[in-house]
Amino acid sequence: MAGVCATLLLSGCSRQHYEERGKADAPVAGRAGEDSPAEVYNFPDGFGNLATKCVGAGKRAYATTKFVQQKDDDDVEIVPANAVIVDDPTCRAAR
Repeated sequence: MAGVCATLLLSGCSRQHYEERGKADAPVAGRAGEDSPAEVYNFPDGFGNLATKCVGAGKRAYATTKFVQQKDDDDVEIVPANAVIVDDPTCRAAR
């Protein structure tokens, strides 16, 4: 019984679930691209989280999110609140 419950819970978190709703990552031609994880800083509930990573030689991106939930829908929507790219000499070109 626990296995069935876990399967049902996790099935809502699948990539297909988000792709069908237009919320998955955009496809990258030939699966080529830099996909290292970002550093994520979690803030208390009600505040946007912050993610940052190098996005090219000498460039760093910062993005925040905010949590939004529709009152008439139980599907959670994560909305980008802000994104910026700044100069960062510590970011090197991908090898």
